[in-house]
Amino acid sequence: MDKGTDAVDMLEGRAYKLNFPWIGVVNRSQADINKNVDMIAARRRENEYFASTPEYRHLASRMGSVHLGKVLSKHLESVIKSRIPSLQSLIGKTIIDLESELSRIGKPIAADTGGKLYMVMEICRTFDQIFKDHLDGIRPGGEKIYQVFDNQFPAALKRLQFDKHLSLDTVRKLITEADGYQPHLIAPEQGYRRLIESCLVSIRGPAEAAVDTVHGILKDLIQKSMNGTVELKQYPTLRVELGSAAVESLERMREESKKATLLLVDMESGYLTVDFFRKLPQDAEKGGNPTHSLFDRYNDAYLRRIATTVLSYVNMVCGGLRHTIPKSVVYCQVREAKRSLLDHFFTELGKKEVSFSFKKSLQLYNSHVPSVNLGSNGKQLASLLNEDPAIMQRRINLSKRLELYRSAQSEIEAVAWDK
Repeated sequence: MDKGTDAVDMLEGRAYKLNFPWIGVVNRSQADINKNVDMIAARRRENEYFASTPEYRHLASRMGSVHLGKVLSKHLESVIKSRIPSLQSLIGKTIIDLESELSRIGKPIAADTGGKLYMVMEICRTFDQIFKDHLDGIRPGGEKIYQVFDNQFPAALKRLQFDKHLSLDTVRKLITEADGYQPHLIAPEQGYRRLIESCLVSIRGPAEAAVDTVHGILKDLIQKSMNGTVELKQYPTLRVELGSAAVESLERMREESKKATLLLVDMESGYLTVDFFRKLPQDAEKGGNPTHSLFDRYNDAYLRRIATTVLSYVNMVCGGLRHTIPKSVVYCQVREAKRSLLDHFFTELGKKEVSFSFKKSLQLYNSHVPSVNLGSNGKQLASLLNEDPAIMQRRINLSKRLELYRSAQSEIEAVAWDK
């Protein structure tokens, strides 16, 4: 400043009031710069100026570049401290997002064969548990099987309309045909059997339909279980192989269920409950009149009573099959699917592992054994765990970012700020 002027009013805040106090500094002159006067000497001269100048002597303790640096540093520290909570929140949220995305992408593939096998087994167990959860009601879908037994199967049995199978003409035809060349003297037993068998054989249709419907529901649950197994999204080949193995198991179970279920129907057709007929009231007219013509041997009233008797017996059998067929389906399909859906798949994996271990042990036991490819099993397992290279690179990048953010979080939390 020119001689004879001062900035006391400004520095003391009377001329221009600021939110932060004024701080006066003495910079190097152009002559000092030309003479290469260093900053240390310049600061010393600055301090001497404020201490020796009468106008500024009372302000010397809060003037100068050094004081300015301290004030600015303290202000910067307070600004940073005020930003730390939001910064910590941002870092914490970013860490959660990165962890969530890494979890969605899945764990990295193990390098060794044993690790690969363990990973495949764990993914399969997760899928299998989700499938069981659907059946047990923990997850939705399994209740559809109950609907088959409680609604669809009984409705299919009702649609058979056995009374239409037992029309007067049909009964007369089968009863008279059963007489053969000589009419029955007491009762047309063979006719009864043919009528009953003709009705019961129609139950095979609803029985097979129940088996197929439950099979379809189980297949849908396999698809839902695969969609619910996050790890399978990471390995498309394993997803395809696992799904195919599960469906193949269901196919075998369906065939066994169909055999067992139709066997129940055939058993009812093959052996009639005698006590049912013994308890029927005896009728003097039941034997018919052998003197009448072949097609007029039994009167209509008697044929209607035969139809009624057969219908009662068939309904009784249907009542039993309505309960036993669902039991057969559940035992052969639902229960078996819960118990051994992936047994064949696990067995194949086990064979690969045994093969690998045997080859390795054989080489260790005898060094003269010709070299074998110990990596073949690893390649087979690796083929199940093949992954998109882009996903692998994405996982690496996310892991690095996560490491950096965690490091930043630790450093911020470790800083001891002055209160």
